[in-house]
Amino acid sequence: MKPKDWDQFLKEVAIDQNLRGRLREIFLVRFAYENWRKPDTEVWELAEAASHETYKKQMTELYSSFSNDKPNGCPELDPSSKGPGKFQILREWLKDIKYPEWKQASDDDDPPPPPPAPANPPLYVQRPPIEIDCCQEILKPGALIRIKAPEKMGKTSLLKVILDYAETSNCRKVYLNLRAAEGAMFTTLDKFLRWFCANISRELGLKPQLDDYWDEELFGSLVSCKTYFQSYLLEQIDRPLVLGLDNVDRLFEYVDIAKDFLPMLRYWHEEANNLEIWQNLRLVIANSTEVYIKLDANQSPFNVGRQVKLPGFNLEQVLTLAKYYQFDWSKDQEKQQFAENLRKIVRGHPYLICLAFDALVDRDIPQDKLLEEASTQGGIYAAHLRRHWNNLQSSPELTEAMKEVVKSDTGVQLEPSLAYKLESMGLVNLVGDEAQSSCELYHRYFLDNL
Repeated sequence: MKPKDWDQFLKEVAIDQNLRGRLREIFLVRFAYENWRKPDTEVWELAEAASHETYKKQMTELYSSFSNDKPNGCPELDPSSKGPGKFQILREWLKDIKYPEWKQASDDDDPPPPPPAPANPPLYVQRPPIEIDCCQEILKPGALIRIKAPEKMGKTSLLKVILDYAETSNCRKVYLNLRAAEGAMFTTLDKFLRWFCANISRELGLKPQLDDYWDEELFGSLVSCKTYFQSYLLEQIDRPLVLGLDNVDRLFEYVDIAKDFLPMLRYWHEEANNLEIWQNLRLVIANSTEVYIKLDANQSPFNVGRQVKLPGFNLEQVLTLAKYYQFDWSKDQEKQQFAENLRKIVRGHPYLICLAFDALVDRDIPQDKLLEEASTQGGIYAAHLRRHWNNLQSSPELTEAMKEVVKSDTGVQLEPSLAYKLESMGLVNLVGDEAQSSCELYHRYFLDNL
């Protein structure tokens, strides 16, 4: 069984080892519990490295940070050694030596008692009243919360805050990232649903008993899945189950699965009105944009429950984030003006602000130069912007649509599927029926380069 606070532990280790910027991101992704069994050829994309070669160089630097010639380093991690095996050495050292709670959590039948109060991850900056509203909502029978925002706006962080709060309130939690599923799991609806149920069982510490409740030929996959949840999973636990589904937009690539799975979630949510046992299932769904496939309005899970749209950071939140980087700008008007100018250029986008702070720490770039060159090929956002540019180049229709957007100072009306795709990429905001550049950074860059 996975210890409930492994992710929090990794963040504390990153602080102790003074891991910053890309090294910190790579460390948190590579050693995340759900990525242990994945090869590096998959993980480098999850870590958003520029290339596999770049990722390998970053991992070499990461292992060097933990080598046995460093203070508090891993005794078995020799900096001069070459070849595979370093990941397993460091993982086992972290798990068995640095994190003794692992063995206790694995051996105990009962889950450890919840902490007295929910704890936010070190880099999570609250956006009131969103957190309070969500934490109150998730304690309601049959609750459904939908978190919608472009990529890297903090959906996963908010989802985990909600799950952690639910756990402190005597609920069981399960986090399931659909990006973690292999492509082979999406070949048929039945295979995906079995993967879905088996992984939730494992996260709950229950042995999967799929064959005892599953009969695709006689009852169908959807009924079998519901039976498994109702008669096995919900019956086995004596507390509400809060299920967090992250990156649900992964399903949008598989229309045949999405058109059955998404209405199933809606149906389960509504079953709370009919059967008491379904009141114990609470859902939190996170996705980049709503699905652009034909779903009956009475079957879609995207028009029920509580919807949460994550806004960009305001100035106060940017200054709060700055403190984590040891920038105390609360009494410095000049620094606050820089923070506000940065916020305006990226419209408060948390990830882009973090990249700027990383550059200030790691590369000692003058603040005025950082802002002046932000949208250029040599600026701090060059790799991020090129990645978006490459994605657009793979679709001439998207490229032309983005050209129309950046040439307009107000907004343009696009074909709906193109507008939704650009919104999911975080490149545009939809105001009514019109698409606008989501921030000045993207507007400048694509105006110059498309």
